[in-house]
Amino acid sequence: MEPYFRPVADLHTHTLASPHAYSTLTENATAAAALGMVAIACTDHGPKTGDGMHPWHFSNMKILPDRIAGLRHLRGIEVNVCDFKGSLDLNETRLKDMEIVIASMHGGTMPYGTPEQITEAWLAVAENPLVDIIGHCGTPEFAAHYEAIIPAFGRGGKVVEINEGTFRVRRHSLENCARIAQLCKQHEVRVVVNSDAHYHEQVGQLGNAIALLAEAEFPQELIINSSRERFEEFLKEKQLVL
Repeated sequence: MEPYFRPVADLHTHTLASPHAYSTLTENATAAAALGMVAIACTDHGPKTGDGMHPWHFSNMKILPDRIAGLRHLRGIEVNVCDFKGSLDLNETRLKDMEIVIASMHGGTMPYGTPEQITEAWLAVAENPLVDIIGHCGTPEFAAHYEAIIPAFGRGGKVVEINEGTFRVRRHSLENCARIAQLCKQHEVRVVVNSDAHYHEQVGQLGNAIALLAEAEFPQELIINSSRERFEEFLKEKQLVL
């Protein structure tokens, strides 16, 4: 049976620059290339994560080549949402140098709050022009009013992530993730399937996330990494090239 689609890029991966991950950037890129992908983003954690990167790490990413293992390498970050105002843990100057910016909420960097408070934080992030992707926002510890934030993400041009790592480490989030997928479908908000890989053998392994979208009968034209053409259009919006 043919898969629902074959993803052409993995835009959420971690390297051993984050001590809780275990592979190099080259190992991750080589794994993606072996799957026939055309691009990978390196998105290690922002500075306020317990083992997050120093801001210099992100400033120095300019030394890295545009192509690694034959595919497009996108310099990125998984930045932390840090408060109910939607503040991020890397300054605007450095964020502007990133090619992919994922905004996520993590325990230890984001205070736990009411759904109303978390909603306000996400609504602020939705208006931040420096954020590209909303990372694993189904986490119950940071539950929000999804009927409010999903349309706001669409209006703000954000892409909502369906995160394969959730099936490994956040299975209690899956009900929310299915709901988020349905709301993205209803409001025609674009999504991306990402691995959140912390080891190179996880790169590009997106079967559960793809199955969730297939179950929802999610339109492939709203999945930015479902084809080379759609992915190139996404890059074009960001004034980037494959």
